Amino acid sequence: MERSRKFLLRPFHVRRKMKQSVYIVGSKGIPAKYGGFETFVEKLTECQQDREIQYYVACMRENSAKSNITADTFEHNGAICYNIDVPNIGPARAIAYDIAALNKAIEMAKENQDQAPIFYVLACRIGPFMAGIKKKIKAIGGSLMVNPDGHEWLRAKWSLPVRKYWKFSEQLMVKHADLLICDSKNIEAYIQKDYAKYQPKTTYIAYGTDTSKSILSKEDEKVRAWFADKQVSEGNYYLVVGRFVPENNYEAMIRGFMQSSSKKDFVLITNVEQNKFYEQLRKDTGFDRDPRVKFVGTVYDQELLKYIREQAFAYFHGHEVGGTNPSLLEALESTKLNLLLDVGFNREVGEDGALYWAKDQLARVINEAEQLDAQAIEALNEKSSRRIAKAFTWEKIVADYEKEFKG
Repeated sequence: MERSRKFLLRPFHVRRKMKQSVYIVGSKGIPAKYGGFETFVEKLTECQQDREIQYYVACMRENSAKSNITADTFEHNGAICYNIDVPNIGPARAIAYDIAALNKAIEMAKENQDQAPIFYVLACRIGPFMAGIKKKIKAIGGSLMVNPDGHEWLRAKWSLPVRKYWKFSEQLMVKHADLLICDSKNIEAYIQKDYAKYQPKTTYIAYGTDTSKSILSKEDEKVRAWFADKQVSEGNYYLVVGRFVPENNYEAMIRGFMQSSSKKDFVLITNVEQNKFYEQLRKDTGFDRDPRVKFVGTVYDQELLKYIREQAFAYFHGHEVGGTNPSLLEALESTKLNLLLDVGFNREVGEDGALYWAKDQLARVINEAEQLDAQAIEALNEKSSRRIAKAFTWEKIVADYEKEFKG
């Protein structure tokens, strides 16, 4: 914290000189304590190569508090981070946060006398409020870049009015953006097709993943304790990791697995506490009567989670809403055999390094997968690892972003 206090005594523009300023709005902030966008911002700043870019990152105050940071402004990975206080007003809180964070970023850019600042907004929450904000951005010579994320308006967790808001908001974000950075080619094609009337300028930059192996081994105490507690053994389970929501097709995966003749376990690492969907699925499928299906809760130890991924016989991926999914990238890197729901988003990423299943055909694909010999599985493993190394390392993603930001 000493570093932040010293830094705050100096004006931003003295420190920054003539760097390209990039203000990032829409993540909960860094240090990263959450998922997708937070990890992206963490890696974008941690792996920065071009020191002629100065990042400014909006942070929710409670996210910073988790790292014992209380200052209004602080430095992390060379980025200047600023805390935003947002009242707890329910579902609209994320919208209020983005608006406050973006307005604060514009104020900072004016104060710093930035030349051609970039404002990069993650997700499409604040479309109805963008007309006035875009005028302020243009008035200081800035540009607005937007990451449209996935099809948020299709997610089952939202009520119909909220879904309509998401779609309308997305439309207005596309209208006002100077550039849309899509992390999926399928999302980019959708933006170009659905919003052709705005002639949107788009580009594709993927999400990234960590390619290091787990530092843990079979003999480690925490490894043995976890496997003993969950009553599973290395190489003898199918795995899924992710949020327990309907659009990730847990029902299709559970039904398909239960219909298969597999003698292996199906391990689900997900939080199902006080989850109505879990109770409904239990009634509908009777998975609690199949000893192979094991809900094991969450795993917060990242090295242990990586080891569990590496030791799975195969990984199921059932996501069909959204762009490049972080969990899919981790699976393609870590797990030898991957069984992916056959939709464009997944084929785009997995290419020929995975097996694919339709919702009513998973049992058949599982039975076929168990007939593969070690050589065939290793061939798929090598293809998926090459795919990740070529297109989805954080080093590549960060380089692509720096090139875009520098024009």
